[in-house]
Amino acid sequence: MTPQKDEELQDIVIPAALPLLAVRDVVVFPNMVLPLFVGRESSVSAIENALAHDRLLFLATQRDQTIENPEPEDVYDLGTVSLILRMLKLPDGRLKILVQGKAKARISEFLQVRPHFQVALEVVTEQHLEEISPEAEALMRNAREMSEKILTLKGVMSPDLLSILDSIEDPGHLADLVAANLRLKIDEAQAVLEELDPIRRLIIVNDFLRKELEVSSIQAQIQSQAREEMDRTQREYFLREQLRAIRKELGDVDETAKEMEEYREKISRARMPKEAEEEAFKQLSRLEQMHPDAAEASMVRTYLDWLVELPWSKSTRDKLDLKEAQVILDEDHYDLEKVKERILEYLSVRKLNKKMKGPILCFVGPPGVGKTSLGQSIARAMGRKFTRISLGGMRDEAEIRGHRRTYIGALPGRIIQGLKNAGSNNPVFILDEVDKIGMDFRGDPAAALLEVLDPEQNNTFSDHYLNVPFDLSKVMFITTANLVDPIPSALKDRMEIIRLAGYTEEEKLKIAQGYLLPRQLRENGLKPGDLHISPEVIKEVIVHYTQEAGLRNLERELGALCRKAARRIAEGEKGPFSITRANLHRYLGPPRYLPEGELEKDEIGVATGLAWTQVGGETLAVEASLMRGKGQLTLTGQLGEVMRESAQAALSYTRSRAEKLKLEPDFYEKLDIHLHVPAGATPKDGPSAGITLATALISSLTQIPVRRDVAMTGEITLRGKILPIGGLKEKAIAAVRARMKKVIIPEANKKDLVDIPKYVKRKLKFVPVSSMDQVLTEALVHPPFPGPAKRKLSKKRLPVPSPRRIRMM
Repeated sequence: MTPQKDEELQDIVIPAALPLLAVRDVVVFPNMVLPLFVGRESSVSAIENALAHDRLLFLATQRDQTIENPEPEDVYDLGTVSLILRMLKLPDGRLKILVQGKAKARISEFLQVRPHFQVALEVVTEQHLEEISPEAEALMRNAREMSEKILTLKGVMSPDLLSILDSIEDPGHLADLVAANLRLKIDEAQAVLEELDPIRRLIIVNDFLRKELEVSSIQAQIQSQAREEMDRTQREYFLREQLRAIRKELGDVDETAKEMEEYREKISRARMPKEAEEEAFKQLSRLEQMHPDAAEASMVRTYLDWLVELPWSKSTRDKLDLKEAQVILDEDHYDLEKVKERILEYLSVRKLNKKMKGPILCFVGPPGVGKTSLGQSIARAMGRKFTRISLGGMRDEAEIRGHRRTYIGALPGRIIQGLKNAGSNNPVFILDEVDKIGMDFRGDPAAALLEVLDPEQNNTFSDHYLNVPFDLSKVMFITTANLVDPIPSALKDRMEIIRLAGYTEEEKLKIAQGYLLPRQLRENGLKPGDLHISPEVIKEVIVHYTQEAGLRNLERELGALCRKAARRIAEGEKGPFSITRANLHRYLGPPRYLPEGELEKDEIGVATGLAWTQVGGETLAVEASLMRGKGQLTLTGQLGEVMRESAQAALSYTRSRAEKLKLEPDFYEKLDIHLHVPAGATPKDGPSAGITLATALISSLTQIPVRRDVAMTGEITLRGKILPIGGLKEKAIAAVRARMKKVIIPEANKKDLVDIPKYVKRKLKFVPVSSMDQVLTEALVHPPFPGPAKRKLSKKRLPVPSPRRIRMM
């Protein structure tokens, strides 16, 4: 650059027209000196024109900084007349100029656009203050103080800068200087430039200074905290290194080397498989090369801790004494013969074949029948550890397989965690509520269980965290569920399903006497002689205060009786206390449930069906009524889609048998048929009410009453065939409760009579049938197939049976 003499910068006369240079990312203020890099052809041409004349150039800022070739409307009208102090050509063809702002001016007219802008200017004269008012002095002091604080926070404060700020006495000049050095946005800086009143301009600049001071304070605080943290870390590092050197000089054992040796011994004692052991030594080698305080070192330590603490080769010895196992199972649970038999079979095979794989059992039954506690009993009978996890509501696949070690806070899945807690590789592992697993964007836990519950695959189960195979084949997995249908078919196929039916009243009575009542007496601090409850009272509680397939509510009610007696003893009364049927309501209140009432006589159009619910069996009255009409079939009682289809099938069967039943062929065109199942607030569905609906309908059409002591269950087809049903045991118990004497069942369900309790068989006569004709013969008062004369429906008003409400759960 060519040096410029001071006298050349004095007494500058601004001409009426000057070349215009559109600048980006900066607003030039008067008295401001700054370098500019110029590369656009129009800008280079403007500079060359200025250098050829009086070195004066008009600098105006672009409105939009992204425009490469601005038009006249793309630049602000107000700018700064500047003097080019120096100019340098760069090797890439661009120009570097050093300019100094001289005066504000406004564009009055564009005289030329190409090859560069030439504009006519009007010099803007700022207001001049004759003397500095107190307000102006206060604003100037405030601007100097805040500028000094900002420069101090940024670490660029120097005596020269301070003297420059103190030497400026003009408010407008001070405002321009401060605004030029603040990081203002283009529109904010242009607003300062366009303000001609020096006091107002100083007020605007003070507002920007206050904001900048706040930001600078916060920034300085953040930097200070970061610096302190770095200093502390470095200090700790140096101190630890010094401590290590001191210990070495004193001959102390190196803690890191001692820790590595301990890990090496633990890995050798863990007796891992070859693949897992190689991974463990590999990670130990990595840990030895890391600094002890490194962030990744703690992750590797945690991983090694999991590897060495898992029971790779730790097993408990099975108790293979079948008689002792039988005694333990009988002590803990009453009945449940199928489950006990399956466990004894497993122990028998285990006794003969030491290398057999663990079975995958699935206990399916209503709540409270003892599915989970049965798993604990099995573990005690076999001498194994017991562990349990609940799958209800689980939606994350990582709960089963674990998280990968790349995530912060990663852990193995619940399966590996359970085995670590159990401390053996062959525990009894309960997976509760397998039918209540969910799925979402985090994966499908049920799909992850496919490998866990497959004996052919789980010997190499891979957890995402461990990333080495673990043998699960020795684990005895037992899953529990209330319903089979929600379980995915692929998962269901891997399990041996054992159904646990609800308990009968006699079974509940024996369980209460032998298990529940002694436990409640013990838990409530009572001695066996303090409270006397007769079997009749317990049966009264079962029938009138609980309605369930399991035993939870029964145990709660017995606990309530024990608490009442405990309170009386605590208040000073002397026992023993006796609870009878007469004073039971004083302890538990009035009865909550009433048993189903039996029909008083044989009625036309009323048939008794049997239904299965999760709390056991129920009787279900089906009513049929006929009215003169146009053949409309009405179904009420909140029936499900399957039950509605059963009613349609029953009507179709009846129409196909019209001739045999001696009905008029077009009877359905003259009648409206209404089928109703009481307890309308309770949803009902299922195909097993088909023969009950057909019997009630045919009874109404033939005017033959249905036997009041006959209950029935079965699915009907259009040809009158009877298909098998489920839940026969619960339905038979419900028939006994309703004082029925005969139960009509499908022929295909004869095999299920083995599961019916003996006392139920003594009270009921089971009639297997294969066709609807047999059902009608057994259920109606007399056979519905009379002599040759056709039966015509009476024109008098048909009897409508009175509704009878039956509670169905």
